[in-house]
Amino acid sequence: MQDIKDAVWEAADRLRGSVDAMDLPEYVGGLIFLKYVSDAFEEHRAELRARLVAEGFDEDHLEEVLEYREFTETNVIWVAREARWSWIGSHGNSSQNVGELIDEAMRAIMRENPTLMGALPTVFRDSSADQERLAEVVTIIGRVRFDSAEERPARDVLAEAYEFLLDRFAGDSGTPRSVGRLLVGILEPPYGGRVYDPACGSGGLLAQAGTFMAGHRGAPAVGAVFGQEINERAWRLARMNLAAHGFEYDLGARWADTLADDEHPDLKADFVMAQPPFGVSDWSRNEDDPRWVYGVPPRTNANYAWLQHAVSKLSERGTAGIVLANGSLFSQSPTEQRIRRRLVEADLVAAIVALPGQLFHSTRIAACLWVLAKDKLPERRGRILFIDARDMGTMDSSTERVLSDEDLAKITGVYHAYRNERGFSFSAGLKAVRRHEYDLTPGRYVRAARVRAGTRALTKDLYGVFN
Repeated sequence: MQDIKDAVWEAADRLRGSVDAMDLPEYVGGLIFLKYVSDAFEEHRAELRARLVAEGFDEDHLEEVLEYREFTETNVIWVAREARWSWIGSHGNSSQNVGELIDEAMRAIMRENPTLMGALPTVFRDSSADQERLAEVVTIIGRVRFDSAEERPARDVLAEAYEFLLDRFAGDSGTPRSVGRLLVGILEPPYGGRVYDPACGSGGLLAQAGTFMAGHRGAPAVGAVFGQEINERAWRLARMNLAAHGFEYDLGARWADTLADDEHPDLKADFVMAQPPFGVSDWSRNEDDPRWVYGVPPRTNANYAWLQHAVSKLSERGTAGIVLANGSLFSQSPTEQRIRRRLVEADLVAAIVALPGQLFHSTRIAACLWVLAKDKLPERRGRILFIDARDMGTMDSSTERVLSDEDLAKITGVYHAYRNERGFSFSAGLKAVRRHEYDLTPGRYVRAARVRAGTRALTKDLYGVFN
């Protein structure tokens, strides 16, 4: 694994300067995906060849037969001869442009495997990438091999390499890994659940959810993950990312703005998870949109559009986790106050988690996690669990904080137990929320509970003194 990570880093570093930094994940990610499918295909052919020889097949015609697609299992990505890494490696130093060879390989794989159509980059020939450096990168990535082993399937190795690439070179566009783990840990999508991310970026949240559903290495997730993304580059990266993980996925026919053009209008998901862009103003708003059941969101802020979109996608027992800016909890905008009150009174808000600062690469805006549920457990109805996790996390660098395993275990443990923990969490009834005029800031409820507990303790002590 370390050899593969080193190769990914070296390849990206070699292309840096020749290729825009934002494009590095697409270039390097495309090449490692190409290397993986080529290695996996060759491994499958070797197994098939050995089986046919054992069955007495004429070895003189074996290579010709192995090029027949009907001999390949349906779950194996078919790789035509001109798309195999051996072909690219042996022809890449000829007078033919190496970028053209790579683009043709990508097109050949997409032609033969319709589920990948449009997912692979064909940017290597006509881009600014220096062809000499590109040939060097082909050599670098050619050194590694994605072989399956009993303890580590090749697909898992590829998935980890891909996550490493996205984390190092596309981190600003995605959800921080520890925040993703928090979302998955709270929602706990089961094996076979339908998961949806309406602002999926490069697919990091969906990949984490799919991995959680699979439950163990090498097992494909039963069910599917769904998503949508407005940015073309991120949409392509997400498709490669999910294909690398081996998940069944549907990210829509093309990239599109979820709030303006829903690519999954009929979808009902068991779990919705998202970190939509913070503070989007002047978004595409249609006042007659049927998603605005609890009120038409203001044009100046899309927070309550994302929340209501999430609710509209939930199945009858669905749960959602949406990361938003803290302002969504206490906004004084009359329109947002009204929508927030209606969401609370509809008993859709299951929990609110106040997150620590500096979790996000691209912004210092304080954030929170809204947990919405269509069908709360009986003992949780009419209540909202407030968790104040602002003091959690450790600095991973001078600018970035991460939630540790212990932090995540504490937050998810309190949520699933739905318990009060002095100074950290409090389950408040709707009467208390009304009393605070639907301000959902966790600190307000947790602090009040701490004060009440302290007052009761003091009263008890005084009672003991005077009696």
